[in-house]
Amino acid sequence: MDKELFKTRLDKDVEDVEKILKELLPKAEGPAATVMEAMDYSVMAGGKRLRPVMILESFRLFSHECDDKIDHKLGCFMAAMEYIHTYSLVHDDLPAMDNDEYRRGRLTTWKMYGDGMGVLAGDALLNYAFEMMMKAAEESVSCHAECATRILKASAILSKKAGIYGMIGGQCADIEAEEKEDVTIGDLMFIHEHKTACLIEAALMVGAVLAGADDEQVKLLERVGSNVGVAFQIRDDLLDVIGNTEKLGKKTGSDAANGKATYVTINGIEPSKEKVLSLSKEAEELLSSLPGDKGFMLALIDSLIGRTY
Repeated sequence: MDKELFKTRLDKDVEDVEKILKELLPKAEGPAATVMEAMDYSVMAGGKRLRPVMILESFRLFSHECDDKIDHKLGCFMAAMEYIHTYSLVHDDLPAMDNDEYRRGRLTTWKMYGDGMGVLAGDALLNYAFEMMMKAAEESVSCHAECATRILKASAILSKKAGIYGMIGGQCADIEAEEKEDVTIGDLMFIHEHKTACLIEAALMVGAVLAGADDEQVKLLERVGSNVGVAFQIRDDLLDVIGNTEKLGKKTGSDAANGKATYVTINGIEPSKEKVLSLSKEAEELLSSLPGDKGFMLALIDSLIGRTY
């Protein structure tokens, strides 16, 4: 896909995501106003909105229903995905976890509101994500049975990928790895595949399921998401080693400062770069076997590979 066309479409997708996120967030009022304000602060801090964009574009691979206007049920899942991703970042930044004070160029949620409110903001975003999925399920009652089945299947996928068999399981392994002296590549690959890749897998799978893709196509997209997610995390580890703080909007070198083993510290910079490229190439080959116009999705993967240092 032409770079300018890709950028125009991506900008439009991100703009649509931002609008959906803002519209669906609760208004900060009443006794719980502070946690609602912290939710808004966390979500609207910016970011690439990669995962909801992937839901939207995966949906478009199999359906043209949202070419002009995004269906509200689809929008609920896009928002739920970003709320879950944001809650994971909010908790990841906490003093008990990575103890980061800045993200995307501004104070992290716990640093802005206190660590207690940071915990609550993350909890609230996770819970609110499930409220969004249930809202979509309620709306599907008036649809035909197949529509309701797709909603339930998509909800099950996102729930599992975000839970103990997915992202949380990966986070658990990540924490325990910090106490180990002999962290292996196998340990790190499990962490990357679960802590990072599972939500990317879920994004691609959810969009496809909601659009009516068959089981084989959904499984293929799960493999694409796994490759992209692991490559994305290794790339992030590279950025922490050789990245530019001003460009990234966050402090670099935190892994080394915390004595944390990463794919880069074990394998080195150049082999890590090669791994990113091989995983990304395989993902693009898998994606190319699917029907529909893959131009945008292929360009999106390529843009993730090419993040500057």
